[in-house]
Amino acid sequence: MLQYLMILLDDTSTSYCHYNNKKSESKLISIEDLKAGIFFGMTENLMIQYVYPSHALPAEYEDVLESIDHSKIMPADNPNVDEADVVVFNDWKQMEGFSYSEGVSYVLRINKSDLFEQKVLIADTIEKTTKLNVVITDVESFCDEDFDTYKGVLQLWSEKLEKLYAEGKSPLLNLLTDRMQLEEMNNCGAGESNITLAPDGKFYVCPAFYQTNSDTIISPAFKAGSLEEGVHVKSSQLYKLDHAPLCRKCDAFHCRRCVWLNRKTTLEVNTPSHEQCVVAHLERNPSRQLLENIRKHGQFLTQQEIKEIDYLDPFDVKEEW
Repeated sequence: MLQYLMILLDDTSTSYCHYNNKKSESKLISIEDLKAGIFFGMTENLMIQYVYPSHALPAEYEDVLESIDHSKIMPADNPNVDEADVVVFNDWKQMEGFSYSEGVSYVLRINKSDLFEQKVLIADTIEKTTKLNVVITDVESFCDEDFDTYKGVLQLWSEKLEKLYAEGKSPLLNLLTDRMQLEEMNNCGAGESNITLAPDGKFYVCPAFYQTNSDTIISPAFKAGSLEEGVHVKSSQLYKLDHAPLCRKCDAFHCRRCVWLNRKTTLEVNTPSHEQCVVAHLERNPSRQLLENIRKHGQFLTQQEIKEIDYLDPFDVKEEW
């Protein structure tokens, strides 16, 4: 059931996920389509999230945007970023000297090479934020050597988090703390719990299918209706967990199970790649250890347990299911 409506305010609105926005020419959503999108969200009782570009919007848009409760997702270089509910860093250099605000969520989009090199900067940033979400933009390119390196990076961050929790602080890092708090899958929800309205007045399964401009990925199947026709997700059952044979048995509950990345790497929206699965389990296992380590300093999530496993890709143990 739909719960969220993502409204891209411009063709160059920031990505906040794995994909890179390939659109470079600004094209604002029309005032008329914006109003119609807001009305659609109201009538369907959806939570609206505006996704901003780097530049400021014309003044006449402000009254329309503020006509309904919403959340603002903005890139760090937007001139009005102090109004954001979610701030997106598209370059780790934007984090240096940034003035962080309590209660704001931060997203760092970063490739694996920069992530490995900037692991200490990211560790230091954890302490400055309420919630930091790290999104690896080239996770599909991980190899065995990268998996080993990533394990060490996660260990560094885990030690940092344990120290902060021991001091009575409670920062959140999606890659390690999300799994500790979940008892069921909490994936991206594209095509099922959320839908995207693009500046062309059309609905899409998620922003990536509009902004990547890739004919090998975008097809009519990922266009999901229009403001005139309403939302129509083709083969909508495929976006549901019960139609994902591996994922529905998996307990890496924090995995984004990115629909766009699934399609890009396996040609199926409900089947993650080997790399995506291994990375999610490399995060799951230190989450389990972190939970145990935090409990050495006092009671913490006493009802939560994460069992020990001996595999990194659910496909390797599919026969047991």
